[in-house]
Amino acid sequence: MSDRPETRMTTTRIIPAGVLGGIAMFIWTSIAHMFLPLGHAGVRELPNESAILAALQTNLGDKSSLYLFPGLGVGDNPTREQMNEGMKHMDEKLASNPSGLLMYHAKGSRSISMPKLLTIEFATELLEAILAVFLLAQTRIASFGGRVGFVFVAGILAAIATNVSYWNWYGFPCVYTVAYMFTQIVGFLCIGLAAALVLRKSAPPAA
Repeated sequence: MSDRPETRMTTTRIIPAGVLGGIAMFIWTSIAHMFLPLGHAGVRELPNESAILAALQTNLGDKSSLYLFPGLGVGDNPTREQMNEGMKHMDEKLASNPSGLLMYHAKGSRSISMPKLLTIEFATELLEAILAVFLLAQTRIASFGGRVGFVFVAGILAAIATNVSYWNWYGFPCVYTVAYMFTQIVGFLCIGLAAALVLRKSAPPAA
């Protein structure tokens, strides 16, 4: 019975620790994207943009989608046999054509509303922080450094989960991948520091 109040005390600090961590992460990512080169590392503007945009409008029109090129040349609903046959010729296509990944939005289908985008970004990072602190609260880690380290490692896991795959399969630029992973990992470090500060006086949960 003596362990239950300590467990409840830790649980009641999950939300405050997560909120503080989310705010810390949001501040860091805002600085990284607005004041540091991390936000645009590996990203460039199109040369002769007007001609390329006109060609996209002419050929894609209102077909907003994510395009991988060159394609297999088998249409939208290929069979397994068609895909296997198309893959046999991919090396030839890649050797003789440019390649890439294109996120295309039809004209007028998307607008930039900074308040909306920032709200979604903050809500996402707040949820990440609360989940990270929730996982931390399930452990018996009691030291400040241990708690920071736990969330820091969780950040490394989160950064690896998609970024390395995008670099490997779709050819995302190395500098973009490294910069984005670094931004995420430091963001989780901010969560860990904030959570460790809030939870520093709480006892570890009972076994």
